Amino acid sequence: MRKWLPLLTVCLGTFMLLIDVTIVNVALPDMATDLQTSFASLQWVVDAYALVLAALVLGTGSIADLVGHRRAYIAGLGLFAVSSLVCGLAPNAGALVAARAVQGLGAAAMFATTFALLNSSYHGRDRGTAYGIWGAVAGASAAVGPIVGGLLTEGVSWRWIFFVNLPVSLVAIALCVVVLRDSHAPVRARVDVPGIVAFTAAAASLTYGLIEANENGWGEVGSWGWLVATPVLLAVFVAVELRTRAPMLDLSLLRNGPFVGVLLAGMFVTLCAFASFTYTTIWLQSVVGLSPIESGLVGLPLSLASFGVSAAIGRFLHGTRPGPIIGGGLLLIGLGGLLGGMLVHGSATWPALLPGFFLVGVGVGLATPTLSSAAMSAVPVQRGGMAAGAVNTARQLGFALGIAGLGSVFAARSAHVLADHRVPASDAVSRAVSGGQAHGVLAQAPAAVRGALDDAIHAASVQGVQWTLLVSGVLGVLAALAVFVLVRPPAEAGRHEPAALGADELDAAPA
Repeated sequence: MRKWLPLLTVCLGTFMLLIDVTIVNVALPDMATDLQTSFASLQWVVDAYALVLAALVLGTGSIADLVGHRRAYIAGLGLFAVSSLVCGLAPNAGALVAARAVQGLGAAAMFATTFALLNSSYHGRDRGTAYGIWGAVAGASAAVGPIVGGLLTEGVSWRWIFFVNLPVSLVAIALCVVVLRDSHAPVRARVDVPGIVAFTAAAASLTYGLIEANENGWGEVGSWGWLVATPVLLAVFVAVELRTRAPMLDLSLLRNGPFVGVLLAGMFVTLCAFASFTYTTIWLQSVVGLSPIESGLVGLPLSLASFGVSAAIGRFLHGTRPGPIIGGGLLLIGLGGLLGGMLVHGSATWPALLPGFFLVGVGVGLATPTLSSAAMSAVPVQRGGMAAGAVNTARQLGFALGIAGLGSVFAARSAHVLADHRVPASDAVSRAVSGGQAHGVLAQAPAAVRGALDDAIHAASVQGVQWTLLVSGVLGVLAALAVFVLVRPPAEAGRHEPAALGADELDAAPA
């Protein structure tokens, strides 16, 4: 039993940092009421965390190489705990968003060292088992977030979704001190600060532009300014990485087809499986009338399927071709989104989501534990750690962009339906409904039109959810096809692709 204590320690941190990606979803309506915030602020409560986590995983990994992976993991846990406390005490939306960004930094330090610590503790078939269990925890964490969030929000307060991190962090830190060890001494290298800054700016610009376009309309020049700035900032990032001796991301890896396929998979697994949770949750609570606990339990089929499948396949990952597993998982995620989109229509309520959620959960359970090991086996040994960090970056960036992008889909479709129902100021009403403020809109409406407005809001929100599910489903299917093409064995991928690593090489790969 003692040999699995390092896995337990790493899984505790992973559980906290990933559950905090989605745990706020069911609390958004209560946050909106308590903090009197807008839809844009609500998105940033989710996106500030995911964006900082995505942008800084690679950079904090470089710092962890300097100071030691165990020390960086403990520092990340401490920062995560302190910022969680500040989140729970936040007096307004601005303070909450700022604390969530700091929380994302702590999570990045933990996430960047996860695979290095697992690789230090396990080898051979035990490593496959550890990756399978870790994948089960990772996949179920994001899925179970709304359930835990619902229990805490309804039972105590939305602030307790952050306070609960404190005791878990203390237990994890104590375990770190006792059971974790670094297999490699810290190395001397230069941290790619310009690369970190350029990549963070590009990711923030794209996410902020999407949120601004959703909040103010796609016709606003200000929104397009941020979106136009994104490729310029990406070009700056590329220029920086090409000139530095120790780049945050070796751009030559992007010529490796299997590695690119794994990056795409990492991004679209989280985008297609979890980003729509925000909008289904808002629909279930503010329109259908479910409580936070009830809306969280709607996602239970996804959680159970994800955990069960990941735990079951872990022992079979050793020596297995990753392409069909990852591509098959993404295909199921896409089909689950399409099924949900077809079932959610008209007067449909929460049961319409269950079959699609189950399919998505099976897909997440297949894809999640395979992603990072596939990334490391797709590149030379000395790039294994960078590859794992890049996949974690892609995963969290996919979630941040998914929240912003699918928010635009929800708002645009619901505004169209409201306009068809001749609702005045349909764009403004759509944004309020998207932000979980349907009850406030109805309360302010004259009594004579309240019934008709209620019908219009129900129709608009159903179609908004339907389109977010359909869009995420289509993207999932397309991403699966790309993975099937790109993530192939070396003999199929071409003579110039790096060979996949064997078990002994994986044991030696740095992370």
